[in-house]
Amino acid sequence: MHKKLTVDLGHRSYPIYIGGGLLARADVLTPHLPGQQLMVVTNETVAAAYLPILRETLASRALDVCLIPDGEQYKTLATYAQVIDQLMSSRHNRTTTLLALGGGVVGDITGFAAATYQRGVGFVQVPTTLLAQVDSSVGGKTGVNHPAGKNMLGAFYQPGCVLIDTDVLNSLPEREFSAGLAEVIKYGLIWDREFFSWLESNVQALRAKDQQALVLAIKKSCEIKAVVVAQDEREKGLRAILNFGHTFGHALEKLTDYTRYLHGEAVAIGMVMAADLSRRMGLLGEHDVERTKRLLHAAGLPVCVDQDMNAEDMLRTMGMDKKVVDGVLRLILIDAIGSARIVDQVDTEHLGETLCSSS
Repeated sequence: MHKKLTVDLGHRSYPIYIGGGLLARADVLTPHLPGQQLMVVTNETVAAAYLPILRETLASRALDVCLIPDGEQYKTLATYAQVIDQLMSSRHNRTTTLLALGGGVVGDITGFAAATYQRGVGFVQVPTTLLAQVDSSVGGKTGVNHPAGKNMLGAFYQPGCVLIDTDVLNSLPEREFSAGLAEVIKYGLIWDREFFSWLESNVQALRAKDQQALVLAIKKSCEIKAVVVAQDEREKGLRAILNFGHTFGHALEKLTDYTRYLHGEAVAIGMVMAADLSRRMGLLGEHDVERTKRLLHAAGLPVCVDQDMNAEDMLRTMGMDKKVVDGVLRLILIDAIGSARIVDQVDTEHLGETLCSSS
């Protein structure tokens, strides 16, 4: 049996299905594909593993496939244009649906293409990484990176459904799986102290890909994100807490050309930085900072940068982040595990100390 959640956005509400074997469930997927035309956007690695299953599931549909390069460094306008060019050359019309089969990069690019092709066409998320399953596939953020900053071009565009097949995680490399756990841990840090405690007790079961623990963790993560998105779809306030650790993490990714750290690894380091800054500003106790580090480490994640980092470079890069509002760097900090706040006035001395102590 699979689980079903709903992202409540009125007439644009959509379901999230969670369970094993869902890629083979035509009865679950096809109701969200209203037209006959369908383009699957994926990469060669994912296509080799899961495209044959999807072809069999959707055997009655006209199916085009767009293979894009694999990696955050290819989350660009050029790759977006590749998807649009193939839609045009294959003569897809306004009744088509774009299905994102892959991780966060595939989902973000596919969603941006769906949002802009003929002013908006159908869009379905089939995330194949843990990080995408618990975070990027839910909530409608789509887009690409710009040389000056991450996710600077994009649109809010909700999918018709999110299909989370937990079986695909069995073949996910350990490093990528741990990167996804960073986002799971984030939900405990910003929203649910009891969930954080559960993660402390069950992190090894999760790393062993215990199916019961996995479904619970994915379901809880999606529930929290769905609640936040339903209250603040376009990030005017509350939704910003989902960026905990991300402003630091995005700067790390940019400064290392998106090649040294996986997104979840950079976010893990960023969450430790945010927790440290929260402590320095008198919001968070040392014990909770240490609990944060211990859980991230137990999840197989880095908790500090692995090379010398220039604090000035970090500050300059953070200044290009989307969380900068009217020239003010807005950061998400925590005053307890399970309680996040948006801080517009960050003590620059404390911020500098955090950056200098993170190497």
